Amino acid sequence: MTGFLHHLNCRLTVHRAALLPLVALCLTLTACASLPDVRYLKTSLTPQDTPTVRTAQGELSPQRSESLLAQRLRNAKVDLPEMAALEEAATNSPLIAGNKLTLLNDGPQTMKAMIEAIKGARDHINLETYIFGQDTMGDEFADLLIEKQQAGVQVNIIYDSVGSLGTRPEFFQRLRDAGIAVLEFHPVNPLKRFGSGWRLNNRDHRKILVVDGKIAFTGGINITDDYSSGSLFRSKSKSQKHLGWRDTHIRVEGPAVASFQWLFLQTWVSQHKESDVDLAARKYFPPLKPAGNKIVRVIASEPNGDYETYKAYVLAMQQAKTSIHITNSYFVPDQQLIEALTDAARRGVEVKVIFPAVSDASLVMHAGRSYYTELLSSGVRIFELQASVLHAKTAVIDGYWSTVGSTNLDMRSFLHNSEVNLIAIDQEFGSIMESAFNEDLKNSIEVTPEKWAERPLSDRLQEWFARQFEYWL
Repeated sequence: MTGFLHHLNCRLTVHRAALLPLVALCLTLTACASLPDVRYLKTSLTPQDTPTVRTAQGELSPQRSESLLAQRLRNAKVDLPEMAALEEAATNSPLIAGNKLTLLNDGPQTMKAMIEAIKGARDHINLETYIFGQDTMGDEFADLLIEKQQAGVQVNIIYDSVGSLGTRPEFFQRLRDAGIAVLEFHPVNPLKRFGSGWRLNNRDHRKILVVDGKIAFTGGINITDDYSSGSLFRSKSKSQKHLGWRDTHIRVEGPAVASFQWLFLQTWVSQHKESDVDLAARKYFPPLKPAGNKIVRVIASEPNGDYETYKAYVLAMQQAKTSIHITNSYFVPDQQLIEALTDAARRGVEVKVIFPAVSDASLVMHAGRSYYTELLSSGVRIFELQASVLHAKTAVIDGYWSTVGSTNLDMRSFLHNSEVNLIAIDQEFGSIMESAFNEDLKNSIEVTPEKWAERPLSDRLQEWFARQFEYWL
């Protein structure tokens, strides 16, 4: 779910009329941030000769790093060590070798995997989520977490105040009463963080689950009924009557889990106040052995940071040689991102993007469509997913660079939210991502330039109106 205005419209259930003038004032007084100039990102970076690759045993030598990356892409037309070094310079994040990745399509598969991991927890469970809903799935998750806490497993939860605005305080108090440490990220009520700065527009959009410091999950799925439903075309239930949601998550095992753990703890420390419950002492960083052969990079971004996710996306697009395949639910980019896509298409790269035909945020969807004409005229092929609410945030470029995470291709994710993405450098995993993309493609309808030119005036007006709010969406 994206868009500050959309969040407020959907999730204000109490005192809505009284809060809206205050919110409008905050938005008016907030200075507008801007994204950095990345049009010449490659020439402006000063990368190392070889990228940093870390393993469970420590950092590899430059020679071994280059050899390992070369093995990943024996037949590719890309200089992977050079590309990886550029990305490290842009994001300040090293590559991490020795991981196992499991792609999880849609809510049912993801919820099953996360619940299974939680049931197996022995030491601690750290959960960071944008939305923790008070519904069937939310209650099931809460009951399980309380059960584990009472069994001696320490449970720590960070939830976003705006994202979980529709969840009653009593829901979280029940968790606290059971001994679970619960932290509210940037509370809507300024009195809860009096004197520490009130950043209503900056949200924690990350989805992180770490179990015993050995298993991590991330992606686009929140803890609520909507996200736990499967897309109609992937559902095995013949009785499913509603559209369901199309989303993507990923399970990570191996040395990279420590990066997700570190991000969770950083957020906790940044938000923790004297009135909050301290984190209990636990084995948050156990020794991690290699669990697979996947090389990954964990990218985290936050407001007023260094725009790591934005730079990683743009750099990958600028360096693309053969294909750019993107599935994203909320597309409200800046002009530089548009140029990265259109320039790639003009130099012969196959650029295909899947956007929603059905969205939970119509204003965002229309703002994204306002860019279709420019994209189509350059040769970018646009598809809209049918029969499901699209919420996935994934990409695969040149068949070897893949990403799964919480980041939407919009100004909100790049400027105002804390986000997290996993980047995998691997052809085998890239093939799995391509298969998922092609499955979505089969259930999408292409928007051709001819068809787009014939859209009614009412649609054009909606696009123009939505575009006026693009900074806040």
